[in-house]
Amino acid sequence: MDCLFGFVGDGFVMMGADTSACQSIIRVKQGIDKILETGGKKLMGAVGDGGDRVQFTEFIEANMQLYSFRNGVPLSTNATAKFIRGELATALRKGPYNANLLVGGLDAGEVSLYYIDYLATLHKMNCAAHGYGALFMYTLFDSEWKPGMSLEEAKVLARKCIAEVKLRLVVAPPEFLVKIVDKDGCRVVSLEE
Repeated sequence: MDCLFGFVGDGFVMMGADTSACQSIIRVKQGIDKILETGGKKLMGAVGDGGDRVQFTEFIEANMQLYSFRNGVPLSTNATAKFIRGELATALRKGPYNANLLVGGLDAGEVSLYYIDYLATLHKMNCAAHGYGALFMYTLFDSEWKPGMSLEEAKVLARKCIAEVKLRLVVAPPEFLVKIVDKDGCRVVSLEE
């Protein structure tokens, strides 16, 4: 019952994910952070099978650090998304990972969000979601998202997305964690009014 969403605003990317680890219909653990802060001004959210999700994101994070160490320059958000896509495409032919990702970040004042699924599909998008909650969130994105959203407008949209998932899904995740990346870096955002 994983849920992951993200969208771009005026100088930031907001990303949210549920905090549950589930196996079939059983919630195994609560309080998991599915959104990694990678490379200073990048967020990588991942959902999918717990083992694949954790193993793949740790692999990507370690390789990004290695690249930065070797070259003295961190990967851009675009390069990170393309590296992830390449690794998923390679694994697809050997031993596929059941992991769907969103990668968002800020490079030279430009914000970007990339949608990557387990089949190594890569798209640059303004709004994206994975999981069962995506079925309801895309409707909200169509009607509520607009270019150049302020942080307050983005918080309202994130609250609506979470409320819609909790209302419509029979087995809805009880808690969500929302993060933002902007010129000041990555941080957790409180959605309370």
